[in-house]
Amino acid sequence: MYELHYSPGTASLLPHMMLRELGVPFQLRLVDREAKEQAAPDYLKLNPNGRIPVLVAAGQALYETAAIALHLADRHPGLAPPVGAADRGDYYKWMVHLANTTQAEFRAWFYSHEFVADPACEASAHAAAGKRLAANFQTIAAQLGDRPWLLASGFSAADLYLLMMVRWGRTLPSPAREIPALGAHAARVLGRPAVQETLAAEGLAAPYI
Repeated sequence: MYELHYSPGTASLLPHMMLRELGVPFQLRLVDREAKEQAAPDYLKLNPNGRIPVLVAAGQALYETAAIALHLADRHPGLAPPVGAADRGDYYKWMVHLANTTQAEFRAWFYSHEFVADPACEASAHAAAGKRLAANFQTIAAQLGDRPWLLASGFSAADLYLLMMVRWGRTLPSPAREIPALGAHAARVLGRPAVQETLAAEGLAAPYI
């Protein structure tokens, strides 16, 4: 039985969607960010970085969103091409790109104050992150094109990851959903029952992106 420490709409959304897509048993453990429970001593024993999510299984805590996603997809077939498959490399590429580029840029977008020594520069850092994100979403859309999913072999964890990024991209001056390829892709992912169950469980109301 897995235990997912989560907060609605945060990076825990990806493993939450994956757990429901995979149909494996799990329990949710809400981390109250307003009460700063992510900085509480008990939580820091699970993740010393004080960030969400954490996945606990058999007494072992795993953190970092992409690491949790890769781990789940390897343990439970259905959301990644098999090892040795033609597009296993593309799967790794998308998972790492979305983690290291897209999600990392959102850190600079949402928490611009962490990236500057002079508070007077915060607005500039925020705007620059927004420009980088806009360009990144355009690049992703160009690679996706008119394909239904990121991988040629079909739906994968990478598509769930992209949905989470497009959802966060609703806060940009030009929301990511307004790029036709990304808006269509998000609609397909949102149409999946497991995704709708996840959004309902987290109390996230439409419009989702």
